[in-house]
Amino acid sequence: MDTVKNILAKQELSKEDLVVLLNAGPEDAALIFQKAAEIKATYIGNRVHLRGLIELSNMCAKNCLYCGIRRENKSVERYSLSDADVETAFQFAIQNKLGSVVIQSGELSSLAFIEKVESYLRKAKEMSDGKLGITLSCGEQTEETYLRWKAAGAHRYLLRIEASNRELYNRIHPNNLLHDYDRRLTALTSLKNCGYQTGTGVMIGLPFQTIEDLADDLLFMRDFDIDMCGMGPYVEHEQTPLSKYNSMLKPVQERLTLTLKMIALLRIIMKDINIASTTALQALADEGREQALSAGANIVMPNITPGIYRNKYALYCNKPGINEEAEDSKKNLELLAKRAGCEVVYDAWGDSKHFIFSKV
Repeated sequence: MDTVKNILAKQELSKEDLVVLLNAGPEDAALIFQKAAEIKATYIGNRVHLRGLIELSNMCAKNCLYCGIRRENKSVERYSLSDADVETAFQFAIQNKLGSVVIQSGELSSLAFIEKVESYLRKAKEMSDGKLGITLSCGEQTEETYLRWKAAGAHRYLLRIEASNRELYNRIHPNNLLHDYDRRLTALTSLKNCGYQTGTGVMIGLPFQTIEDLADDLLFMRDFDIDMCGMGPYVEHEQTPLSKYNSMLKPVQERLTLTLKMIALLRIIMKDINIASTTALQALADEGREQALSAGANIVMPNITPGIYRNKYALYCNKPGINEEAEDSKKNLELLAKRAGCEVVYDAWGDSKHFIFSKV
């Protein structure tokens, strides 16, 4: 079997190579992180882009077995931000030169929801004179809706596959057409067809998940040719059906390390994409997001949702920053990026170089 050092010297990594790297012990893992840092420095630099996160609504038509805002969780206090709340968030992003925002929501596909998102996209462009970049993460929609939102100003879209293994995907979702694996793939393909910078991602450390599954996840993202990725550790929520399998979970530190390896390996095999240092990392360790930047990530998302709603958008337990306001979140992530030796970039969209170069 090849050593980790020999594998990292290869131009292309196979599934077997990735399995070896994901199983690497601490000393070999350090070599993986070093390689990822070198590639990031060469292709991305030490620049970190901010994306102001707006958690638009925790209302959701889906009933995913792992998610705290799933439709059948009756203990959730549901909300939708008011127009004034959303405009205040846009204004904060503009005044603080964040460059772009992410509008994230539970999955809804009603005409009222589609029109509301469209109106917010147009308002963001109007308020910023077209300067504010916009990423959407609002679930599966029709191609017509995706085109409508793109025409209104969105240009990036994150739709996480969560698990690229069909069998595992089916184990963490209800068995019906609303939660169909192929429906998810069709939506991802539609996003690419519509010209979005397309992102996806997975949960790491799920019950029933194997190291081989994670290697396949990396290859799925490479072969789908994504432009950006938002992936993080699986963090359990006690009010979900999947929580009954908590005894199967890897220890917290192991889940964190495995997530950092996934980020590093994705940077190695997809050198110029955008990779987010996700909030869930900090749910496992205070320095989790900082470590992700050192392992290859280059995007952080200060939460600019009004503080009173933070704890209601609880996809998982132990969500960080629920007592913060937008200014606190921005300052904390600026400091975090600087501790990781990164330069925070302002007033820039920070588009995926992978997407840009593919259009040249």
